[in-house]
Amino acid sequence: MKGKILIVDDLADFRKLLRDALEGDNLITEADSKAALEKALSQEQPDVVFLDVKLPDGNGLDLLPIIKKRWPETEVIVLTGAPDDQEAVSWAVEATKRGAYNFIRKSAQFDFEKLQADVNNALERRRQTEETSMLRRALETMSGTASPVFQSAVMREVVRTVERIAPSDVAVLITGESGTGKEVIADLIHAFSPRSKSRIVKINCAALPRELIESELFGSVKGAFTGAHSDREGLFRQAEGGTLLLDEISEMPIDTQSKLLRVLQDQEVRPVGGKTAYKTNCRLVAATNRKTDEAIAQGKLREDLFYRISAISVHLPPLRERREDIMPLANAFLKRFAAQANRVIKGFTPAAVERLTAFDWPGNVRQLQNEVQRTVLLSEGDQVDASDLSVTQVRTASEGGDTNFTLLEGVERSAIVQMLKETGGNKLETAKRLGIGRQTLYNKIKAYGIEV
Repeated sequence: MKGKILIVDDLADFRKLLRDALEGDNLITEADSKAALEKALSQEQPDVVFLDVKLPDGNGLDLLPIIKKRWPETEVIVLTGAPDDQEAVSWAVEATKRGAYNFIRKSAQFDFEKLQADVNNALERRRQTEETSMLRRALETMSGTASPVFQSAVMREVVRTVERIAPSDVAVLITGESGTGKEVIADLIHAFSPRSKSRIVKINCAALPRELIESELFGSVKGAFTGAHSDREGLFRQAEGGTLLLDEISEMPIDTQSKLLRVLQDQEVRPVGGKTAYKTNCRLVAATNRKTDEAIAQGKLREDLFYRISAISVHLPPLRERREDIMPLANAFLKRFAAQANRVIKGFTPAAVERLTAFDWPGNVRQLQNEVQRTVLLSEGDQVDASDLSVTQVRTASEGGDTNFTLLEGVERSAIVQMLKETGGNKLETAKRLGIGRQTLYNKIKAYGIEV
């Protein structure tokens, strides 16, 4: 995922280190002092800022609220070279209080893989923030104060449900295919709740190794397991007073689901290896792209946990089942990305509209967003035409002539083949653009007999 990154650090060698690690996929700018940062605040908003704590003419943490006020949607990752563990922890706590997204300690053995993961997570959070803003405008349409972002009755009912449940503390389960906007709805529930002044903390249960998920959720004490060199604050503690989103909860190990159920029942958390528990106060929102009845039958989701987390259920239908939302969403994305690219694009031609509305969008809203963003960057005219789009016409057969696929499967296969071509066979990037998980993509490639 590409983004605009500003590095604020007085050490030229360290700025070069970050630039070399991140520049291939991102647009990098630099500032070496408080004065240089203040000058940058009048320029284009970055997606992510790396901010050093100690600058030659100021304290980075004092600048953090200024950055968040000027660029509220920008994610800030704070850097420190503090050699002392206690001092580093102190900086981290203070940075979080002032609105930092993450905190990285400089060291001789810098973990560049984790750095890239942190940046990707920050960019994804930034994208979700934009989508949440769009849905906020959608809420306004219910009172007739703005142009509608969608027109389908089913999504209007989703919005009404969000309006009704947001002020409460009841647990919510959001279901729907990948890319339908489950995380956006979670953001919206949090934004319109009394907990909005605190954080919403998110974890993708499918993305964490089995041996780490419990310490990530509940925290751990020093020495609890190999590699636990210090106490770790779990996500329940980080979400104190706010909201905790457990995405893809049906991918959480069953034994961890059992411990989670106990936490929800007792409202207290015991860190891994710890002897004492602490009370927890956060609202739980869970999400899954699986059908819950099938997940329970397959042993992927505990039935008792399901009843605990689904006091309220919100289902997001796929985009192909609400085609009247395709063009309002496409127009909203076009307006946003054209402004970001400083381009004047009036809209879509009738042929482009026909192509967009006929396509089944296996990656749902996320795929539509990526398609519009790509089109804005690559098209040349003042209107988007069908020839500018990468999505193909509906086909019921594979390229090899196999006609044993259903209409939907044929469309899905075509979309995967097309996206693999665009990414040069990069499966991870293909999965991201389609808005599906990497393992889901592998399964579909195998099922459809696609050669990469």
